[in-house]
Amino acid sequence: MATVGIKGCAYCLNHAPETGVHYGNTPYIERETKGETDFLRELPSFLQSYEDARDYAPNQAYVGGIDLETLERSPQPWHGNRLSGSSRYGAYGEIMPEDEFLGLLDICDVFDIIWLEQSFAASVKEKLSASPVMNEKILSRLEAGHTSEEIAEETAHHKALPLYFGGKVVGCARNGHDVDDCLFAYVLLENIACKAGGVLALLHLLKNTGMSPEEVDFVIECSEEGAGDMNQRAGGNFAKAIAEIAGCVNASGCDVRSFCAGPVNAMIAGASQVAAGARKNCVVLAGGAIPKLYMNGRDHVKKKMPALEDCLGNFAALLVPDDGTNPVMRLDVLGKHTVGAGSSPQAVTTALILDPLEKAGLSFMDVDKYAAELHINEITLPAGAGDVPLANIKMTAALAVTKKAIEKADMMTFVKERGVPGFAHTQGHIPSGVPFLGHACDALKEGRMKRAMVIGKGSLFLARLTNLADGASFLLEPPSGEKAKAAAVSKEDVKALLLEVLSELSGKL
Repeated sequence: MATVGIKGCAYCLNHAPETGVHYGNTPYIERETKGETDFLRELPSFLQSYEDARDYAPNQAYVGGIDLETLERSPQPWHGNRLSGSSRYGAYGEIMPEDEFLGLLDICDVFDIIWLEQSFAASVKEKLSASPVMNEKILSRLEAGHTSEEIAEETAHHKALPLYFGGKVVGCARNGHDVDDCLFAYVLLENIACKAGGVLALLHLLKNTGMSPEEVDFVIECSEEGAGDMNQRAGGNFAKAIAEIAGCVNASGCDVRSFCAGPVNAMIAGASQVAAGARKNCVVLAGGAIPKLYMNGRDHVKKKMPALEDCLGNFAALLVPDDGTNPVMRLDVLGKHTVGAGSSPQAVTTALILDPLEKAGLSFMDVDKYAAELHINEITLPAGAGDVPLANIKMTAALAVTKKAIEKADMMTFVKERGVPGFAHTQGHIPSGVPFLGHACDALKEGRMKRAMVIGKGSLFLARLTNLADGASFLLEPPSGEKAKAAAVSKEDVKALLLEVLSELSGKL
């Protein structure tokens, strides 16, 4: 049985409401095509402050500020019942304010795309210097900045996009080419933001695991962005670009893409390399997507509720050889959505859950938690998209009934006990199962869980290449050393019991 250890995880959020108002795809396209509509005029009055976002229960669950049991006990709507005493930092990472995030963009920029105003740059550098994951070498990349006049010139005459904080222009994102739309400011801002999120997650991962940057062997990046130019529109390498900023001088890397299914496919790809001995270790990570900010904002504004899609999500996980001390991925229990599987919910659930379990001789009841598409329901319900995590676990329960693994009367018990509440932002790839890794590994190490399944699903029609869906899954189990230890104890217990019985029989004879 091939297994790979998960040594640690990191999860961070970049609070970016003003970036979202201007460059989230829904408001951006509306502004470009229709001008200042009622929606665009109303949206700013429904934005969350940083404190609002920090105290939002799903956000705290994402960065490890609270566990998922606490999230489930928290009264809904969560946006109407903010947590008190919340911290910027959780067990897995942080919720970064927007001004510091703009500073991180400048740190991650190597082609002079991002310009920040001088006084703003100085203020941000001072704040970032207090970060537990930033070092002097990284901070030295933050430029002294430009004058307001220089920034105004770039935006007025050179197609640069203004960057905002506190309702003021504090910088700009510049064009990378005059005619190549792959290198226009909007696309470059999107790519640098994705890169910056990946860097922040990687820095927290190194802190969480106690690993030095020089020890990282390979990085796989699995966001939905595509970096390139007019000659090869998505041929770039986010992974290596992220490793460079974090100081991983001995690492190489590559990108894996499969829309929302990308992270699970990347975990399988990275784990396979580690298990084969091709890599000493592998970091799987992804940054967030600016276009997804306020994707459902129109529906939130219509319902007079906070516009909740104001954070870029990012994550990182470290895969290492199984030494018996870390929770493991089993590489002999992998689900895949084949070309011929069909796209109905039952067909997808069969391919990703039932088929791998049956192959391993396991049943639905042998898995404690099923984590798929962990969207925050308060974001998706107002937009008419339903409670996505709940729909997934209900389909799993229904399939368990048809296979006689449970009785129909026990369906809702199965749903309640084995489902995972949604706590991830609607960034496509971000909610797809992998946010559960941190919480699952904690539960597996502490003996609160024996087995969990992580499931990623994606829609491939977005690229206008195929109408097929995609998906993959893998199984998590406790540290193999703990299982071996338990087995050894069990054998000794049996031996002692046999000797005791034989002794009693001998005495009677």
